[in-house]
Amino acid sequence: MNDIARLIAEAALGRDPGPLDRAKSLSHRVFVGADVVVKLIHTDRHSRLRREIALAPLLPAGITAPLLASGQHEDLRYAIYTRVPGTAPGLHLPDTDATTARKLAEQAVARLERLHNWQPESTEILTEELDHGGFTGREPFLAEIERLEQADRDKIVPARIVKGLKEIADRAPARAAAAVPVHADCHWANWLADGDTVTALLDFEWARLAEPFEDWFFLIRFSGPHMAAVLDIVTEQTGLPADELRAACEVRDANYGATDVRLTLEGDPDAGTGTLAGLEEIVNGYWWSSSRA
Repeated sequence: MNDIARLIAEAALGRDPGPLDRAKSLSHRVFVGADVVVKLIHTDRHSRLRREIALAPLLPAGITAPLLASGQHEDLRYAIYTRVPGTAPGLHLPDTDATTARKLAEQAVARLERLHNWQPESTEILTEELDHGGFTGREPFLAEIERLEQADRDKIVPARIVKGLKEIADRAPARAAAAVPVHADCHWANWLADGDTVTALLDFEWARLAEPFEDWFFLIRFSGPHMAAVLDIVTEQTGLPADELRAACEVRDANYGATDVRLTLEGDPDAGTGTLAGLEEIVNGYWWSSSRA
């Protein structure tokens, strides 16, 4: 596949992109060169790369990597981006010290606020229907919990977890507003940083109109040992009350987790990373534990 990616890039760019190395990606085949990044997916898979390609030239300048070329080659859809300096800090910030984590989080919040304040001329792409598994309102979340119970034919989900999920859903708002543009997948594996400087936010395939909480959840939840510090930074820079932020993140964490576990039980290959252990952590008060410390 490296040879195909290189062939596509050479034809699209009119020059040899040089060697391309395969990079980790859950939803696409991604190849990284000295100055370009090539993303590929078979056209019979999901259409999210098409959405990302359509959004790329519309986004506020400087938020993501510039799109150089896109199109279709045989049964592959492709997008070619400028390679931006830096590397991904990674899920849960595994190799990031506290000082660097704070600096990165401050910049990430500022960049996300620029996205949330963006007023696109058209919201057609951002309002396309997506089966994202996230929180849209109390009743849909309760319905998801019911689907989880139905999928659990072997009764591996403890009753206390189902009860805890329902309690979280009962406290949730009736609906989530389609308020502003959000990235909706801005965990730390989708950022690039050069030292302690954020250089890009990548992978806009899940971008849509939603509440800003959608992004604050991803940023905080996947900050590992720096979770409490990142939560404080979000409250400081946005002015949101901490308890309101915690509650909004908790319901999103629970909704995504319940969906992922349900899809896993159904044998869906596109199930996300949510686990039974993660659900137990949520219902045991993950989002409130640091506030009691």
